[in-house]
Amino acid sequence: MLVYQYPKCGTCRKAVKFLDATGVEYKMKNIVQSPPSKATIRKAYKLSGLPINKLFNTSGQSYRNGGFKEKLKTMSDDQALSALAADGKLIKRPLVLGDGFALIGFREDEWRKALGV
Repeated sequence: MLVYQYPKCGTCRKAVKFLDATGVEYKMKNIVQSPPSKATIRKAYKLSGLPINKLFNTSGQSYRNGGFKEKLKTMSDDQALSALAADGKLIKRPLVLGDGFALIGFREDEWRKALGV
């Protein structure tokens, strides 16, 4: 399981603490230094079942400064995926890719169900 996270993100720290406490094995990547590729984000998008706008970190500076609140209304999914791949800070985090599932953001009950813990 691969966890894309940002070390300064409180939600990411909480998610990693949860994983450590439950004994789930994972590998970590810094989402800003090594953002996921467009193909990886597309896979997460499809596996998550969420609408494309839920992949965006709406409280982040990149989202606000980039005007994505308005842009998303007219962007295609492909354009949105390209934007996400170009800036790791645009992606809602943590982003988890596991075997046959993806988790976006941290909601403990959802994670427990997906991870079987």
